[in-house]
Amino acid sequence: MRLPEALGALRERDFRLLFVGQATSWLGTGMVGVALAFAVLDVTHSASDLGIVRAARALPNVVFLLAGGVFADRLPRRAVMIAADLVRLASQGLLAGLLIGGVARLWELIVLVTIGGAATAFFDPAITGLVTETVSAERLQQANALRSVSASLGTVLGPSIAGVLVATSGPGWALAVDAATFGVSAWYLARLRLPPGERLPSQAILRDLADGWREFRARSWLLWSNVHAALTNALVLAPYTVLGPVVAKRWLSGPGAWALISACFGAGSILGGVVVLRYRPRRPLFVGLALTVVDVPLLALLAVHTHAAAIAVAALFGGASLALVNTLWETTIQEQVPARFVSRIVAYDLLASTIAYPLGLALAGLLAAHVLGVGGMLWLGAAAAAGLTVFVFCVPSIRALESKYAQAR
Repeated sequence: MRLPEALGALRERDFRLLFVGQATSWLGTGMVGVALAFAVLDVTHSASDLGIVRAARALPNVVFLLAGGVFADRLPRRAVMIAADLVRLASQGLLAGLLIGGVARLWELIVLVTIGGAATAFFDPAITGLVTETVSAERLQQANALRSVSASLGTVLGPSIAGVLVATSGPGWALAVDAATFGVSAWYLARLRLPPGERLPSQAILRDLADGWREFRARSWLLWSNVHAALTNALVLAPYTVLGPVVAKRWLSGPGAWALISACFGAGSILGGVVVLRYRPRRPLFVGLALTVVDVPLLALLAVHTHAAAIAVAALFGGASLALVNTLWETTIQEQVPARFVSRIVAYDLLASTIAYPLGLALAGLLAAHVLGVGGMLWLGAAAAAGLTVFVFCVPSIRALESKYAQAR
């Protein structure tokens, strides 16, 4: 049966293999939050230890991300990704074995999640560039939209699967399944038939980073878009994440209300990916970044403690806009940046997001507790979302950037 044109990227063999491998891996990644939390609590019964383990998993993404971008541009991206998957298979598999055997200790958990986090820092910058090697240029947006949908499904389904496994078999078995998904990803990557890529000249890593930064700052649309993204993460998404559960507990119906809102946000992210399978704006970056305005009603409704159903509807649109902007952003990078610089550019972009979001989480909690109150902080987030949309209209390079493939349709 012939696939509809909206799924045309799946007609191309190499992308189809990449998609299946990554969809499996994302499902496993969606399981980790639940499984790791209960694993730590089973071992130490300490919430503070859980924070330490989560930090150990996240910190390598900051420390090694730029190096990961350099290696993904310098070496064959598939080789970098397979190596990262095999490292994560080994570290997560060993962690699962220790937990299943009942002999895991805190320091072992910290070391193993740190290794896995470091491997992820090398994997993530590589995949954006690899996609361009697996699908034709006119189907890049389709490919990215399909990846967005599968990632969102993993985020929605993964915790549910992990919850069942943790409840019936224990967190070690959930982490074992996650480890196996890295093996699946590596196997599908190994089956790709890719054209020979451009090899960078041998030079110091710092020189490679400097070259990547020069390319990054030479494009004003790229620089200002990253400013927009960092501020959105810190001032819009972080208050929603931190204070949404507080509003649900104090003024709504408790965890059930937040579960409904979160489920609608996840469903919206799937919906956004489906929409962008067909919707190809002529000015994708402008359209995507301007959609920050969709977060205004979401934060405002939380601030006034309205009914959970109304907030859930707003969350549906918020999730959709996030998926849409991420897909359009990634496609723009792939179209506009020379292939030899893509992974370093993505690494700089991810680094800004990785740093801004945790800082925003801490800032949201502190300001809500000691300065603005919960409602005041949410109103500040709504104002930031509106202001960032105005900001997009004020940057000529963002407004003017066009997709040649959308024009051709």
